[in-house]
Amino acid sequence: MVFGCFVEVGRVPSISLGPHPGKLVGIVHAIAQNRAWADGPCSLVRRQVMPFKSMALTDFILNFPHGTGQRYFRQAWQKVGINTNWAATRWALQTETRYRKAEMTDFDHYIVRKAKKMRNRIINLKMKQNNNKRIVIS
Repeated sequence: MVFGCFVEVGRVPSISLGPHPGKLVGIVHAIAQNRAWADGPCSLVRRQVMPFKSMALTDFILNFPHGTGQRYFRQAWQKVGINTNWAATRWALQTETRYRKAEMTDFDHYIVRKAKKMRNRIINLKMKQNNNKRIVIS
């Protein structure tokens, strides 16, 4: 299978390292082999030079001219609906779950553990009730 997700103007990567992990940006201009000019209009990431090491490329691509202005870039972003498309991906759901678990307190962990115990108790009770019923085949 050929790798098809290349760095290009309009590609929408997710930031993996730095002060804005998990946010989406768009590549406006590839400056050198190892960095690009990126902007995140709806994720509150200012237009800045970012290394490719800190980006994870997604399958989303915007269609706009090379080195476009911020207003046109924002319009292209909203026209395609990047935020809603991203929120529906499995990748976004996994990162959201990971960040939510990292922010949990001890009390939150306690509540989750108790809820899991209660759920498993209900499931086991239903399973026992179903196993006790005899199936008669005539």
